Amino acid sequence: MRNVLFVCTANSARSILGEALLRNMGEGRFQTFSAGSTPRGTVNPDALACLKRLGLPADGFRSKSWEEFAGPGAPGMNLIVTVCDSAAGEACPVWPGHPLVVHWGIPDPAAVEGDDHQRAEAFDLAFERMKRRIEALVALGDGVFEASDARARLADIGTIFD
Repeated sequence: MRNVLFVCTANSARSILGEALLRNMGEGRFQTFSAGSTPRGTVNPDALACLKRLGLPADGFRSKSWEEFAGPGAPGMNLIVTVCDSAAGEACPVWPGHPLVVHWGIPDPAAVEGDDHQRAEAFDLAFERMKRRIEALVALGDGVFEASDARARLADIGTIFD
């Protein structure tokens, strides 16, 4: 089983969507986590509503610091995926086990202002973009993690947008 950590600054929206999607689509091959460099402390309610609306479980998620995954006793990660540009540009902790680190930037749906419908559309778009990337990850198979070009192949997934 591969451990994958999705990282965003606040750990309240995009990283939560990534964690939920890979957990659901990973065919039991992945243990998924999410964290933030400066976690908000609560999960965005629109992210949870999006998961429910699109048929995924929305229980048990919490906004937490990436320090939880960098210290002694933390589960060893195989892959760290940053999903927001600010987290990608920050100095990340030294991750135990030296996992692959890639960036799959997705515009922040939580930054969209408007009524419930407009916010839901923004979250659904982020969900769909993340879903296509997760599909690409799963399609690569387990062998990608041992491939000499693993980082490049996994990073290329971040270019999938529409």
